[in-house]
Amino acid sequence: MSQTLPGLRGTDHIGITVPDIEEAHRFFTEVLGCDHVYDLGPFLPRGSWMSEHLNIDDDTVMREIRFYRCGNGSNFEVFEYDAPAASETPPRNSDVGGHHIALYVDDLDAAVAYLRSKDIRVLGEPTASGGPSLGQRWVYFLAPWGLQFELVSFPRGKAYEATADVLLWDTRTADQGEGDGSRA
Repeated sequence: MSQTLPGLRGTDHIGITVPDIEEAHRFFTEVLGCDHVYDLGPFLPRGSWMSEHLNIDDDTVMREIRFYRCGNGSNFEVFEYDAPAASETPPRNSDVGGHHIALYVDDLDAAVAYLRSKDIRVLGEPTASGGPSLGQRWVYFLAPWGLQFELVSFPRGKAYEATADVLLWDTRTADQGEGDGSRA
């Protein structure tokens, strides 16, 4: 029997550090269409608070934090720091700590055309998945500062769903209160 973190309900937000919060704001609101919710900051260094609570240098200034809501998915918490010796190169997927953020869209081809019309760098052409993910198509794209995003679409579901005891959360059904990962 597997154990679980007591009270776990799901992902509340994804935190992202950006080099320019105004550029990020335009990307999140004008390209992705997220809603800007509220701002916090600045937060100035206070002793060892930054290293103790955030695992960053104690002389780091957290210039600003902005929160965004995007469709039915997770929220984004976007940070701009003034930090000594901070890396300005985003990690690749193959790097330790590498990551990407996947966004579900109903029409992948329309979404790709839209991103290209906004001069967003799309990496290659959409790819059709196989195996358990059969039924899904996906493509990566980059935010202006290099953060990797992915668009995914599987309007008729994925092959694994036919026999799985547990389903991945599915944003296609989130507004109807379904898609919670369990079988009825």
